[in-house]
Amino acid sequence: MPSRPPHPDTPVILREAAGRLDAPTRRLFLRRAAGLGTLTLLAGCDVVDGTSAERALDAMSDFNDRVQAWLFGPGRLAREYQASEITRPFPFNAFYRRGGSPEVDPGGFTLEVAGRVQEAPPWTLDRLRALPRVSQITRHICIEGWSAIGHWEGARFSDFLDRIGADARARYVTFRCADNYVTSIDMATARHPQTQLTFWFDGATLPRDYGFPMKLRVPTKLGFKNPKHIVAIEVGDEFTGGYWETYGYNWFSGL
Repeated sequence: MPSRPPHPDTPVILREAAGRLDAPTRRLFLRRAAGLGTLTLLAGCDVVDGTSAERALDAMSDFNDRVQAWLFGPGRLAREYQASEITRPFPFNAFYRRGGSPEVDPGGFTLEVAGRVQEAPPWTLDRLRALPRVSQITRHICIEGWSAIGHWEGARFSDFLDRIGADARARYVTFRCADNYVTSIDMATARHPQTQLTFWFDGATLPRDYGFPMKLRVPTKLGFKNPKHIVAIEVGDEFTGGYWETYGYNWFSGL
């Protein structure tokens, strides 16, 4: 089962405490909270069998999602770097081996848009690339423990959402990809100024191995929340989770 979405209510004491933590401290807090909370939940089970342990871990995952959502600042920017700090070669990472990336025909590509939007016209790759262009040099942080700095260019995702008339009151945006990958993010993250529909990487067209025809760059989240090879976007209130989330990864996964 995917982690449940963050609860809308925010305990004041946690919100105020979180505001005083710097980024490394916040991450340490989350790791310690996860460990202590999980042990407490497991100790409280009458019989620690597979079912009770799974329920305890689901509850802890839900707790982690809520805390990370409370810590998220819609206007807080991820650090940006100098061109001299870019990691080259940039690591390849996927749930398949290099060379297994899908091949998408740019000429026949049309992005599917659905859900709570006012307009869903055909979005060809040329039309998407004509959106106002922005650039960022930010750090990609993988849940496996490595990180790398890359240069991504594309359109602010909030600009795209405005163009399609996406309902800002909707709770989630879901991404479906040509490699059958799926993930979703909250609307606040979707509208964050650094969340980007990426079409170019390191000064060239986004390569196949890095997400062609487009990827979502979300520097405020862990790498697995940055879907590649996007072919469909849906705006709505239904919690759709994601590929790695079904294996126990926290849904929010913010930094």
